[in-house]
Amino acid sequence: MREVVLDTETTGIDPREGHRIIEIGCVELLDRRLTGRHYHVYINPEREVEEGAIAVHGITNEFLVDKPRFADVVDDFMAFIRGARLVIHNAAFDVGFIDSELDRLKGNHGRIAGHCSVLDTLQMARERHPGQRNSLDALCKRYGVDNSQRDLHGALLDAEILADVYLLLTGGQTALSLAGQGGEGADGNQVSAIQRLPAGRPALAVIRASQSEMDAHQMRLEALAKAAGSHRWPE
Repeated sequence: MREVVLDTETTGIDPREGHRIIEIGCVELLDRRLTGRHYHVYINPEREVEEGAIAVHGITNEFLVDKPRFADVVDDFMAFIRGARLVIHNAAFDVGFIDSELDRLKGNHGRIAGHCSVLDTLQMARERHPGQRNSLDALCKRYGVDNSQRDLHGALLDAEILADVYLLLTGGQTALSLAGQGGEGADGNQVSAIQRLPAGRPALAVIRASQSEMDAHQMRLEALAKAAGSHRWPE
């Protein structure tokens, strides 16, 4: 399967308010392996970048003055992603912006749904880690992905980091050697042999949470769920 991990940076948070794409970064996966192929471009949005957006990605109006317009790069961009499954963190944000840009071209290219399927890693992470932070930085910490270079958001860097997170998020043990011998999983990685514990080992003590601890835990989960539903700049 061909997949393209994609990220964008923008002039602001809502394309319905006229905000535009200023950077696109993509990396290619083929059968869950990075191929080394990527697509990256900065784009002149033909409007001002908001100060709040500059604080997130550091891309200034002056830097974008001599960059191509979206209409100038759309053919190369669509050729790179066409037919792939797009892997995007908070896909509604990026797809909404791309579709908005495509709409400005008067329907010559249609919309993303006509060319690609989309997998949202934010939705996937929320299902696997309910009640926890699932920003890209939080997932890097959880899965041990190095994001030390991510002082600011950047489309290509974020796509590269997301590719690593995605492979770990959807990976894990894929086979089990019941004969007690090591073997290879479906992804080609070595699977360790089963390690059996001594039958006469001491029983482990079970310490159960008190009612007050369970109540406090429930309150914390409800607070996290409420915070996760608030409107914030995508992470």
